[in-house]
Amino acid sequence: MDIMEAKRLWADVLKELRTVLPDHAHAWVDGTDVSGFEDNTLHIITINAFAPQVIKQTYYSKIIDVLRKVAGQDYDFTVSYDDDLRRKHAQNISKISKARPQLPKTEEEEQEEILKMNLAQMQSSANLNLKYKFENFVVGDNSEFTYALAQNVAKNPAKKYNPLFIYGAAGLGKTHIMQAIGHYIIFNKPKLKVKYIKTEEYVNELIKSIQKGTERNKKMEMFRNKYRNVDILLIDDIQFIEAKERTMDEIFHTFDYLLNKNKQVVITSDRLPSEIPGLPARLQSRFEMGIVTEITPPDFETRVAILKNLAEQDGLNIGFDVCEYIANNYVNNVRELEGAYNKVSAYASIYEKPLTLDLAKKVLKCELKEKEITINLVAQKTAQYYGVTLEDFKSSSRAQKISGARHIAVYLAREMTGKGFQDIAEFFNKKHPTMVYSYEKVKEEISTNKDTKISIDNIKNSIRG
Repeated sequence: MDIMEAKRLWADVLKELRTVLPDHAHAWVDGTDVSGFEDNTLHIITINAFAPQVIKQTYYSKIIDVLRKVAGQDYDFTVSYDDDLRRKHAQNISKISKARPQLPKTEEEEQEEILKMNLAQMQSSANLNLKYKFENFVVGDNSEFTYALAQNVAKNPAKKYNPLFIYGAAGLGKTHIMQAIGHYIIFNKPKLKVKYIKTEEYVNELIKSIQKGTERNKKMEMFRNKYRNVDILLIDDIQFIEAKERTMDEIFHTFDYLLNKNKQVVITSDRLPSEIPGLPARLQSRFEMGIVTEITPPDFETRVAILKNLAEQDGLNIGFDVCEYIANNYVNNVRELEGAYNKVSAYASIYEKPLTLDLAKKVLKCELKEKEITINLVAQKTAQYYGVTLEDFKSSSRAQKISGARHIAVYLAREMTGKGFQDIAEFFNKKHPTMVYSYEKVKEEISTNKDTKISIDNIKNSIRG
């Protein structure tokens, strides 16, 4: 296909897209042209610097469908920003504007301006990532409730769940869900101002403001206004404020101000508010006054669904055997699961090989990573999960938190190591009958208490990981 044929094809595709895409999407495909065609791929250029990212992450599959319909066969496309095309477009607009009197903006022009403002806000609000949307978050039993709460907050900010406190281990999708809230609000409620910040960045900004000498008061006022003159504040990894008294004081007053003004606050943490060391009672109560929700490690079915979703976004075919292999060997969090997938898919792409089970085994070498599961390892992971220590397990303490965690550690030691009760008793510095009692108690509880089973599954995943 020569360049003129390619341009005519794209013009027909654009006509069809304007009938199938929502009105607010037209701004992203308008202002595009064809720069070339090779290997069954149209090379599209655009006047909008943000358009390549938006089109790829939001409208790629729809454009592929329309391209297939119009062309009568399968074609792919690429899209990139072209500054020369932007300048030519701007010059043409300028000439037209000078040649005719100023007319009121059409509805389409106003919509395009709003979209550009939305994208500008996405970039200025601490770089919210466009890929973090509700649509591409894979929901499982581990995240279903949190996902529902987040959607409710996005659609009705500051109406019910305020603040929304999301906690869970690293790499489980807390940041994705938090930024999805901001993404949804910016594109559906553009009049609301969203601000996203990592706690470490907040702390660093505060320190710089304090250090400004004679300008300190002015800088502090600017710092406070930055985080108070918003409608939605998204603050990530709040656990990093521990032992930082000045930061905790500033955050308390900022949260108090926003909540009193009926502004939405969303917080993420790797632990419960009550487990953040040194957190003042007044700040803990602020964190807990809305709703606290947990994301846990995904189960096997959810991990497979995540892998399928990643492959679908990349336009790759991936067999269940490959997904099963990766999902069985990367169980702790979504981040390491995605990392394993990226490594395998990158190898397949670079060396132009099919994404098979043999390839996955060759690249990931999971069989070489298997480790011996010992009583000590089981006890360490269980203690870590419940926020106690090995010394607590071996002590004579009968505190409910310690004894309950010890029961589960004994159960897992028996189940996962194959060691006898005498060996387990020696490790925990307890008597043989006590170990038997602990094991039988947890075994019975698993059949009646769903939460206990979930906790045990999570600890198992951590041990195997």
